[in-house]
Amino acid sequence: MKNGGRRVVITGVGAVTPIGTGADGLWVGLTARRSAVRELTRFDPTPFRSRIAAEIPDFRPQDHLDAKRAKRLDRFSQLAVTSARFALADAELEPAREDGDRAGAMMGSALGGVAFAESQVAGFHRDGPRGLDPALALAVFPGAASCNIAIEFGFTGPNSTNAMSCASGTIAVGDAFHAIRAGQADLMLAGGAEAPLAPMTYAAFSVIRAMSTRNDDPAHASRPFDAARDGFVMGEGAAVLVLEERARALARGAKIYAEIVGYGFTNDAYHMTAPRPDGRQAARAMRLALADG
Repeated sequence: MKNGGRRVVITGVGAVTPIGTGADGLWVGLTARRSAVRELTRFDPTPFRSRIAAEIPDFRPQDHLDAKRAKRLDRFSQLAVTSARFALADAELEPAREDGDRAGAMMGSALGGVAFAESQVAGFHRDGPRGLDPALALAVFPGAASCNIAIEFGFTGPNSTNAMSCASGTIAVGDAFHAIRAGQADLMLAGGAEAPLAPMTYAAFSVIRAMSTRNDDPAHASRPFDAARDGFVMGEGAAVLVLEERARALARGAKIYAEIVGYGFTNDAYHMTAPRPDGRQAARAMRLALADG
């Protein structure tokens, strides 16, 4: 066991997803094999080859955040903060009773507040700088996810958001694990958040033919391990885990979902979207994780 035996466990799960909200809602959606992929409704998809997405149908940020503050956040940050709140509740933790210096947040988001940025383009071209929402600069950057979680709950410990695409949420969990094991924190919120469903962003992935065009069968369009796969399906959502130092979690009688014992991460250095065919670096990441434990 590394670093003097500090062990790390998962004690809370929070999520806002197209198939369910909260730990229980997400589990029900998964075990029911529910698909949330259907024709896109956020904007008119007819100009695009792909016209499907996984949208969250019933998320109202004002139900979970101060309404005035919610207006200043991009949807990805709204989802991140809400998921963090659900995770803390699932772990039966009250943020106000925590030592903020020993608690932090690490998140992943590939595209950050891209939808908020897109929403400002028309106003800028029409009215110049005066046409922009003053919240734009702070809403768009990916770091808004972890920063807003920290502000919401008063957590002044380790904080970061990485933008490493599809792996960003897992990297955030690994980094949070290491922060606790190294003694930098006792409690961490870690996960990922994305809300990229905006016309230009959707078009960008459509024109490079990265997305599935199974528009007539959206429920079966996402099939990453199928030989007949034809691309991914864009969606939105967030998930956050509560990570705690094990002795602390046991002392307070917390339920423990799992223990994290090792983490490794590598890079293919091969292609921006395609994985290395021989899987060499994926295998090395697994070996590093085993050695780390």
